[in-house]
Amino acid sequence: MCGRFVSSSPPDQLAAYFGAEQGETLLEANYNVAPTSDIYVVLENAEIRRLEAFHWGLVPFWAKDPKIGNRMINARAETVATSNAYRAAFKRRRCLIPADGFYEWVEIAGQKKKQPVYIQRPDGQPFAFAGLWETWKGEQDEFPLQSCTVITGPPNDKMAQIHDRMPVLLAPGDWDQWLDPDDDDVASLQKLLVPAPDRLITFTAVSTEVNNVRNNGATLLEPTGPVDVVPTTMEAE
Repeated sequence: MCGRFVSSSPPDQLAAYFGAEQGETLLEANYNVAPTSDIYVVLENAEIRRLEAFHWGLVPFWAKDPKIGNRMINARAETVATSNAYRAAFKRRRCLIPADGFYEWVEIAGQKKKQPVYIQRPDGQPFAFAGLWETWKGEQDEFPLQSCTVITGPPNDKMAQIHDRMPVLLAPGDWDQWLDPDDDDVASLQKLLVPAPDRLITFTAVSTEVNNVRNNGATLLEPTGPVDVVPTTMEAE
């Protein structure tokens, strides 16, 4: 599962990094992004790649209640192509979700309190999470809600030390295929949903201040010491 991440890079830098046009909606740097927040996504339509702000928590076009999105922040790579909730988006509405890093919570030997761990790229570049997006209007033709979800899959060997799931991290060479709305080759697309190489992640223990979603700022990323943990599937409370 991916339930909390960091989005601190300026939108103009993100747009340049992903080769996208910058949208009109500008978001503030967020070092503690939680579900239901607005986040940046990169999507492609009519051969134009754009950086836009979407709601995190996918609301399918057929949903009667948009609150369903609160339970759809993540889609499993193993079932995303066949699930009723995600298969339509998987064929036509795929996106990249930029993230400077993400958090997980793990058990510490001999302690009851779980330790937050920050995972990022060693070179400081953004991750490109594999994602899906939808447009929801509702039965009363409400103002359209643009929403998204992060695809997660099995961990690589390094991530497995702290958690049994991780976001699918797409390499730049895969972005064109993933974003192409005309590419509906499900079998080929599923081959992209694999664990990232170990070399692409590094992690450090950080302050428990991140546990509270109201806390924000770059100080949340300051290392607090080495990561000495017992592997677990438990998350932040």
